[in-house]
Amino acid sequence: MIVGVPREVKEDEYRVAMLPVGVEELVARGHQVIMQSNAGIGSGLADHDYLKAGAEMVATGADVFARAELIVKVKEPLPEEWPSIRSGQCLFTYFHFAASSNLTQAMMHSGATCLAYETLKDAAGRLPLLTPMSEVAGRMSIQEGAKYLERPQMGRGILLAGVPGVAPAHITILGGGIVGANAAKIAAGFQADVAILDVNLDRLRYLDDVMPANVNCLFSDRHTIRDQLKLADLVIGAVLIPGAKAPHLVHRDDLRLMKPGSVIIDVAIDQGGCIETSRPTTHQQPTYMVDDVLHYCVTNMPGAVGRTSTYALCNVTLPWILQIADQGIDTAVKQSLSLQTALNIRDGKITNEAVAKTFG
Repeated sequence: MIVGVPREVKEDEYRVAMLPVGVEELVARGHQVIMQSNAGIGSGLADHDYLKAGAEMVATGADVFARAELIVKVKEPLPEEWPSIRSGQCLFTYFHFAASSNLTQAMMHSGATCLAYETLKDAAGRLPLLTPMSEVAGRMSIQEGAKYLERPQMGRGILLAGVPGVAPAHITILGGGIVGANAAKIAAGFQADVAILDVNLDRLRYLDDVMPANVNCLFSDRHTIRDQLKLADLVIGAVLIPGAKAPHLVHRDDLRLMKPGSVIIDVAIDQGGCIETSRPTTHQQPTYMVDDVLHYCVTNMPGAVGRTSTYALCNVTLPWILQIADQGIDTAVKQSLSLQTALNIRDGKITNEAVAKTFG
């Protein structure tokens, strides 16, 4: 099979979808790998690293799309890439279809097969291709929150840890999954006062067992959320319904409960955001104000730490890429329940229930 890896075109996206070792593994199995020049440069991986592993380098993304049977990416195809996608081609990447009707329609019209990292489930029902980026985003959320709470960034001027005689910041985390748990772990290390909210009591019991004493695990309902907003210096949106649009847990009117200069980091923005006032932002222009509350809604947070994120992502995606390349897309999907859960669009039709429900 011919496997293509284009350079990411999303603004400030420094990840790449394949490591040199992945190229070497594919070539050793008799496959061909076409890489766009400088695809790995943002992650500190030079063209000669890929050439040494056996890749063929081409000048443009269009060259990759024109020849490859399987396209492996990090982020969803952007409008400038849509014309290059052809019927019969397979794309394997983060799509987050529920957040974009235009992307969904474009991929349906293309006739391509779309496998989404974020909906692939393993035998235990986990999301192994989403987990490492959720870990990165969760940990980054506290790092970014600490920065934007500083007064020059329009925050409240709060130090997360406080100092002796001065209370630490209060951090409210909406969602106790991978993002929320990693955010809570880092926030606890900052010695902040942390509350993590979830609707799954079994998950809350687990988190209560493993988290430090400065993390309180609370059942999530409207009353608890509103009570927490009054206390919060920093709110982390960490809600996920696989494949579906994130529910709005914080409404526009709720912002009036928050302190001026408090900060929201909506990690759920890839799935539409769990804050009603959230809208996608970029690393170049990451924040905006609504009712004196600073919003940070960057859609590709892990892209800023490309070196870490690329290795974390490629460690989990390569086995699936090898399986698709070795067996072909039809056989691979028929034989793997996990790849069936990753299948979102096939022959112009939506094949993921959550995505289909999102668009009626």
